[in-house]
Amino acid sequence: MKACVRRYWNYPLQPRYSRLLSLLAALLLCVTSVAYGEIVGQTVDYPAGSTICKGYLVEDSTPTGRRPAVLVVPEWWGVNEYARKRAAMLAKLGYVAFVVDMYGGGVVAEHPAEAGRMAARVSGNHALAEERFQAALAFVRRQSGVDSTRIAAVGYSSGGEVVLHMARIGTDLRGVVSFHGSLATDTPALPGEVKANILVFNGTGDRLVPPEQVRNFLDEMTLSGAPFRYVAYVGAKHSFTNPEADRYAEQFNLPLAYDCQADQDSWMQLKSFLYEIFKK
Repeated sequence: MKACVRRYWNYPLQPRYSRLLSLLAALLLCVTSVAYGEIVGQTVDYPAGSTICKGYLVEDSTPTGRRPAVLVVPEWWGVNEYARKRAAMLAKLGYVAFVVDMYGGGVVAEHPAEAGRMAARVSGNHALAEERFQAALAFVRRQSGVDSTRIAAVGYSSGGEVVLHMARIGTDLRGVVSFHGSLATDTPALPGEVKANILVFNGTGDRLVPPEQVRNFLDEMTLSGAPFRYVAYVGAKHSFTNPEADRYAEQFNLPLAYDCQADQDSWMQLKSFLYEIFKK
């Protein structure tokens, strides 16, 4: 793995879970590794209203009973190789992972203009976004190897916006995690409505998520009483978890950049978060 330069991180808000995530991360590093079988991924069809979606299901082939599941909502590109890679990484941790097809038909965008149009169609239509997400959630709950009471969702960029919306409206999930996702909303969380624990990662150098949006989000979460934590990486830009971000930035003149340390640190915190919410 590529070495990273150590930097200081800014944690504006303390975690509101029963144990500190940082301590959990240290404990996880000391746990003896578990031998898993082959990680198997497959494209699967599932209905969302009148649309046939094509998600990507990944799990360990070794039968181990019912396991927690994690839905992965991709960046605006769709169910691409990066989203599948993240799902495989989750499967290697012992979870059943499922990449959600928010566009239908397994469409993958090749150009930002196309991706922007498709993402806007979903983000601008809450009923459509909810239908697509709920269809994926229902599909995962039906899987024989899934513990339907222990499901979480992670989202990247536009996918982060989706999972936060689902948490805001009270979707029954153990937790949601947003990586460099938009925090703006026209359906703010209401007191007592949020069921999921929320973890959000953003960079202070992200031009697509301005400081005012961050402040509004923190105020919204605090007023709603939702269990949440917000982590800000100093100087990190949009798509900081995606190694392809630098290529996209150069090719399409987008304000993106990969950040090795922010990527690795946020992944470690994600692992701790999932351990915490699923252990009960």
